[in-house]
Amino acid sequence: MDGTKPAMESNAEETQDEGQESKGCFECCIKCLGGVPYASLVATILCFSGVALFCGCGHVALTGTLTMMENHFSRVSNDHANLAMVIQIFQYIIYGIASFFFVYAIILLAEGFYTTSAIKKELQSDFKTTVCGRCITAFFMFLTYILFLAFLAIFGFTAIPVFLFFNMWNTCAAMKAPDANITSPDSICVDIRQYGIVSYSANPGKACGATLGEICNTSEFYLSYHLYIVALAGAGATVIALIHYLMILAANWAYLKSAVSTHEYQDIKTKDDQDLEAEARSKEGQNSSSYS
Repeated sequence: MDGTKPAMESNAEETQDEGQESKGCFECCIKCLGGVPYASLVATILCFSGVALFCGCGHVALTGTLTMMENHFSRVSNDHANLAMVIQIFQYIIYGIASFFFVYAIILLAEGFYTTSAIKKELQSDFKTTVCGRCITAFFMFLTYILFLAFLAIFGFTAIPVFLFFNMWNTCAAMKAPDANITSPDSICVDIRQYGIVSYSANPGKACGATLGEICNTSEFYLSYHLYIVALAGAGATVIALIHYLMILAANWAYLKSAVSTHEYQDIKTKDDQDLEAEARSKEGQNSSSYS
């Protein structure tokens, strides 16, 4: 019995140590998870997804649009030279948008980590935010607002090709409808010259009847139409992500400003308490000297 007692005590101590270690790991995990800016993380994922959809689908859709124009609406390269140049410029802009937003979203996520940590330390009186830190948050808030306006314009601009392709798709669907009473199918045409996409002298410049139906059945039309829709959805998701970033940055800036005001108030209150305590001690010393 005497030999089993130390063994039982040793097992109890090992179990207690393991419990303390698991408790320490759990508290460490909770502390790490508490420092994650979940709002910034969600906005970053949404921004990455939206920009990826907009840039990837938009780039392929522009290429398909140019191919469709060359094959069916403008067989002379000079007639759609401006369109080809504009599409190439837009594709280069897409490259820049993808690169910029990849870096910018990571910077905003890092700023979210910094601000979350700074606010917690500020509230615990272990850290003081600087004017430079608050100015950086305000600068990102202003820049994000400008990007929001820019991408809102891009969202509206992306709706234009969706509208044009939808008109062609709707026209083809009306021609194929079983209850459609069309006596002269060749009178139903889509003339892209009226949109200013190609020059008015482009040949043929329009598609009518069976030719229009064949265009709607081509892979470049079907793919480009649906890719423009996905690109529009990606632009909308990016706009929502930028709005989310704006709310996060505004809240962080307000929290930092409030934390600074609270910290300054606590400093003033502590100083006043020390002055009152020193004054009370001085009076006590004067009273004791007068009694003596």
